[in-house]
Amino acid sequence: MEDLTNRLCWKLEKKEGYVSIWKKPLDNTCYTNRDPAVQPPLCEVGDDPNSVWYVGLKACITRLPENGHGANIPSWPARMHEAPQRLQTVEMDAYLAKGELFKAESRYWKDIVAGYIRSFHWKKLKFRNVMDMRAGFGGFATALIEHNIDSWVMNVVPTTGPNTLPVIYDRGLIGVSHDWCEPFDTYPRTYDLLHASGLFSKEQKRCNISSILLEMDRMLRPGGRAYIRDNRFIVDEIREITTAMGWRCDLRDTSEGPYASRKILMCQKRMLRSKLVGKKRGEHLD
Repeated sequence: MEDLTNRLCWKLEKKEGYVSIWKKPLDNTCYTNRDPAVQPPLCEVGDDPNSVWYVGLKACITRLPENGHGANIPSWPARMHEAPQRLQTVEMDAYLAKGELFKAESRYWKDIVAGYIRSFHWKKLKFRNVMDMRAGFGGFATALIEHNIDSWVMNVVPTTGPNTLPVIYDRGLIGVSHDWCEPFDTYPRTYDLLHASGLFSKEQKRCNISSILLEMDRMLRPGGRAYIRDNRFIVDEIREITTAMGWRCDLRDTSEGPYASRKILMCQKRMLRSKLVGKKRGEHLD
């Protein structure tokens, strides 16, 4: 380990017994000063370190950005509220400056979560494992922290949208990239709360929304909840499917009022499911 970490330019900070702590360098100075024959080599200049979906592993060292992005960040918790430098590298269509869009998303979710706490008593529900299925810049997770909701949030960035994972990580949050037309790599009954805002209207042309809802049912604990904010027409379709799945659902207006284009579908997975019991021919199954 010590030989390999020396070749990786990691600095040994402390070693005690069987525990060692290394520190990764802040720039490429050590990498460029290595002997060219030292293994592992540096990655090719054209390799994209942000390309993470269906990309093979390469035994090479990724160069650090020359502009210091990803290293020059404030300490926690200040980093959670400041737009990181890597925000400017996110490829996306935006009518506003990216910094203004970042601030607007943070304000939006802070107000929304405050409404959830006030109207739906979220603090009493004591969510622990939470997933934001379309996380954006991580504004929903940040709002939970700001409102002192003690939960662990997995921020999922769909592969069909902008790759905002660098922003999520630089804010001090955790996240992953995922294609919602495929299963999510987790154990069954993992999450207490699944939050999906605008996910189904984005993915409905690519995959069957029933498949996404069934995957949500697999991930959700018995008694767990799902909050779905989306177009009112697709929410009506989702409600039919969730009812068939045995979820208890309640359709609510957003703060925009009853005539707004978006609705909230609040669902809870039942603790127990009715058993399918075979009966005489011609009779129904319960």
